[in-house]
Amino acid sequence: MSAREWIDKDFYRELGVSSDASADEIKKAYRKLARENHPDANPGDEEAERRFKAVSEAYGVLSDPDKRKEYDEARSLFGSGGAGGFNFPGGGRGGGPGGPGGAGGFDLGDIFGQGTTSGGAGFGGLGDMLGNLFGRRGGGAGTATRGQRGADVETDVRIEFAEAVRGATLPLRLSSPATCGTCHGNGARPGTSPRTCPTCSGVGLVNRSQGAFAFSEPCRDCRGRGTIIDQPCQECGGEGVSDRTRTLTVRIPPGVDDNQRIRLAGQGEPGRGGAPAGDLYVRVHVRPHEVFGRSGNDLTITVPMDFSEVALGTTVTVPTLDSKVSLKVPAGTSSGRVLRVRGKGITRRDGTQGDLLVTVQVVVPGKLDAKARKALERYAETVADTDPRPEITALLRDRE
Repeated sequence: MSAREWIDKDFYRELGVSSDASADEIKKAYRKLARENHPDANPGDEEAERRFKAVSEAYGVLSDPDKRKEYDEARSLFGSGGAGGFNFPGGGRGGGPGGPGGAGGFDLGDIFGQGTTSGGAGFGGLGDMLGNLFGRRGGGAGTATRGQRGADVETDVRIEFAEAVRGATLPLRLSSPATCGTCHGNGARPGTSPRTCPTCSGVGLVNRSQGAFAFSEPCRDCRGRGTIIDQPCQECGGEGVSDRTRTLTVRIPPGVDDNQRIRLAGQGEPGRGGAPAGDLYVRVHVRPHEVFGRSGNDLTITVPMDFSEVALGTTVTVPTLDSKVSLKVPAGTSSGRVLRVRGKGITRRDGTQGDLLVTVQVVVPGKLDAKARKALERYAETVADTDPRPEITALLRDRE
């Protein structure tokens, strides 16, 4: 049976079973329909004879595990009849009005490169696209083996907090596959050259038939390369790549985030068959700073202050990453308040600039001498009539 007929028919519907029916269910359904439509039980009934042939054909495919698997694979790729996938007017054979290639029709031969007319009904592109899947190339001409792009490589670097803020240029020493320096990537010993594989004619693929379909698989003789190396390079063993230690210069942009990846195009593993190399990804890990933190483009710092400073107001000197600034703390500043120093944060490569965010933290002394204690007691007597927590006091009063 041809691939066209397999896609065109719904054998499960013929037997009245689901696509996941067991072998016993398929056998039971077939026996029932075969008895009902057998020609001996329906003499002269052409419709019963047609049904008997249809269920016998369906059972012949679905009862064979290998044929059923191939049939299911075909249906999953292209759908079946009018039940999904491609919709083929007129049962998917010659089409509707206009016949093959007509305005209302579609010929499955266009998909598989088996059209009977030279016109191709305008679906030649689709047929060429699917041709490789079934091992059929338009016109029978082989195509050159495409090279394989090199694999991407990832490595890690650790930098200081200040380097992440300002940016840095770091040497990076890598031991990774690189283009062989002896054979320059072709895999053959100097003075020799690879030859075209006679098995696949340089295509790198061979066709394998299985049931109604022909599938392509990598050529075993040349391992899909399309060429055979009779005298491999001694350094790389014919692979065209060898492990080499190299030193690269990595530029870390200002404002890089912790765990951010930086891409170096073309610095990964070399490609094969003339294909481009992969990329190198450098994952950056930033060591935390003992004083500064970070929030986006802003630098953060917590400044401890005593009660008198925040109560009376003061001016304090605050460090930045590069120098220092004077910061005015207004009288009555509460603990936890954040004061902003404009333009003293992180300046990114695109010119955006952050600020320095200063969090005020009131420090309570763990131990007081006699003089300080008496001073605080006098202060407490002075503000005894002032309630520092009026909302809570009101709530407690309501619950009395």
